[in-house]
Amino acid sequence: MVTAERPVRVGHTELFAPRVGLGTAVLGNFQQAISDDDAIAVIDQALHKGIRYIDTAPLYGHGLAEQRVGRALATTPREELVVSTKVGRLLRADAPRDDSQYHDGIPFYKDVPATGPVWDFSYDGVRRSVEESLQRTGIDRFDVLHMHDPDDHLEEASTTAYRALRDLRAEGLVTAIGAGMNRSAPLTELIRACNLDVVLLAGRYTLLDQSALADLMPLCEKRGVSVVVGGVFNSGILVNPSPDAHFNYLPADSAILAKASAIQDICNKYGVPLAAAAVQFPLAHPRVCTVLLGPRTLAELEMDEGLFDVEIPPQLWRDLRRQGLLGDDVPTPE
Repeated sequence: MVTAERPVRVGHTELFAPRVGLGTAVLGNFQQAISDDDAIAVIDQALHKGIRYIDTAPLYGHGLAEQRVGRALATTPREELVVSTKVGRLLRADAPRDDSQYHDGIPFYKDVPATGPVWDFSYDGVRRSVEESLQRTGIDRFDVLHMHDPDDHLEEASTTAYRALRDLRAEGLVTAIGAGMNRSAPLTELIRACNLDVVLLAGRYTLLDQSALADLMPLCEKRGVSVVVGGVFNSGILVNPSPDAHFNYLPADSAILAKASAIQDICNKYGVPLAAAAVQFPLAHPRVCTVLLGPRTLAELEMDEGLFDVEIPPQLWRDLRRQGLLGDDVPTPE
């Protein structure tokens, strides 16, 4: 089982990351509200199953995810865990509406506290964000800190925010620093500008979308930067590419749907669930240290974990190449 595999080094640090982690955006009411008890039950069960990497952020549920993570981790020895959170947004009562967190006028996060996210990549803002996240989680330190979605704030992220993270790392208050985004190009820019240990890339290194191979992954190999991969199912289309499937949070277009369906056809040929191929695929890349799962329920967690035990014949990956669904240079678990 992948959760039992030996952890791998994060960048050039002394931190070692488990191969499978738990992402908590959906446990912060992303796209659907769930109760505290149900969210904590998922984290508790993940811990029981051996998952020891937990990723969270202030944005997720406007603090709900961090609070729920804190309650769930209270009885697990801290030294057994790798916990990451993010900086760049402070939660404030007078926060203006952030249209990036809406689609067609509907917010991504449901039934969340009135405090909302305010962008702040200043030096003091980053340190304040860490202090507030420590209060919400109730833990004594974070292992990894990421600059969160600094797409439109790269100058501040690469200067004041980076200096704050660099100082926190030098002070021993965090072991690894990085950035978490949905696009590879700005992450690549940050790696060029900053001495980062790790990046979290969502949705751009998946069985459906390997666009990060054009820029981010080669630079990570050159610099020794580790990559945590989130969004391995691309919002569900790599579980079930039905006509109403979503891709990267929005309704999938016809071209993406056709490609996902073609991949599923090859998986079906070998009796392999599409989701199993999707979740195992990223770990074949030498710079990928961890894949994050994002289950909302106990049933989803059970399904996700079982996907790592599915045996995938090497011929499946070869067929994907032969059909032009994977490039010849894409690493696969053969």
